[in-house]
Amino acid sequence: MSLLNIKDLHVEVSGKQVVSGLNLEIKRGEVHAIMGPNGSGKSSLVNALMGHPHYAITQGSVQFQGKDLMSLKPDERAALGLFLAFQYPKDIAGVSLRSFLFAAYKAQMKARDPDRAKTTPVKFKKLLEEHLQKLSIDPAFAERFVNKGFSGGEKKKAEVLQMQILEPVLALLDETDSGLDVDALKIVAEGVNAVRSKDRSFLIVTHYARILDYIEPDHVHVMVKGRIVQSGGADLARILESQGYAEFANKK
Repeated sequence: MSLLNIKDLHVEVSGKQVVSGLNLEIKRGEVHAIMGPNGSGKSSLVNALMGHPHYAITQGSVQFQGKDLMSLKPDERAALGLFLAFQYPKDIAGVSLRSFLFAAYKAQMKARDPDRAKTTPVKFKKLLEEHLQKLSIDPAFAERFVNKGFSGGEKKKAEVLQMQILEPVLALLDETDSGLDVDALKIVAEGVNAVRSKDRSFLIVTHYARILDYIEPDHVHVMVKGRIVQSGGADLARILESQGYAEFANKK
């Protein structure tokens, strides 16, 4: 059974079509990577799936865990197990990362696992510190305001930390590798690999193949002008890295 099934998806932003008849199927336990040039619609796709109000789905269908994803609000999609790691995470002044994660954890577990939603602040602190250690992050990091004053790498680590804490069924990673040095990239990739399992899937959006040196995808797709024009295995990423997207520009 498909975890995510997208058929003939069309998405508009401010009246401009950015996704044009896209089809994609993701099964449980699979890691998919979508690669493509700037402006190909990759980020628009994942934002639309998460329910961003600026991205209007005008045609097509999206089934997630057998449910009509488009009929659900963003918080309902998250409660069902969908997660988006943003390309440009926003600052939230006045709210500590620990408080933010505790509130999100309780809200999502209330929908998915009510017993775990009853966790105490003390127990959650222990859980959070375990994950911070796995990501080589100083515990003091959790007391800082969400993304306020964070470097690009720290913001991406915070996104992966959220993913680990919230345990989504399908994680959408929107250019999580952008702006990272090699060491930070390895830590982020290790964080993803640590929660990879037969029950958890990933959709990785990226320009470059370097993150795929650390996260082995099951499927790689080339997206150009709002559509997937080529699909293959991990080797396709290496071809794209060396040859670019020129040969796919006019594919239909």
